[in-house]
Amino acid sequence: MQLRRLTLATALAAGSAIFATFALAAGDAPRGEVIAKRWCASCHVVTSDQASASADAPSFFDIAQRRTDKKKLSHFLMDPHPPMPDMHLSRKEIDDIVSYIRSLDPRPQPPLEPDGKDNELPKKG
Repeated sequence: MQLRRLTLATALAAGSAIFATFALAAGDAPRGEVIAKRWCASCHVVTSDQASASADAPSFFDIAQRRTDKKKLSHFLMDPHPPMPDMHLSRKEIDDIVSYIRSLDPRPQPPLEPDGKDNELPKKG
């Protein structure tokens, strides 16, 4: 009986750890919106109610429509290029911002591959 409880407890702990890993990897879009408003809104339009931003910086809506996969977008934010400043974002903050950007695309998201890249959606026509 104790062996069965120990096995069940171990299985539950492992399942919880796996779920937590996927939850962290997915990013938190609402948290990403908060971060984007604080750090990105001075140059980019990050929300639909934002009145203005730099004309040289693409809006987050434009970035979302480009369908840049999660991995590429994350790498870009980890190593920004001028004129984008290096804001020293944590990996979790980057994941949150990427999730927020991807949530702005109204089209269905393709499923992720195990390596974090997106599957291609079938082309029309």
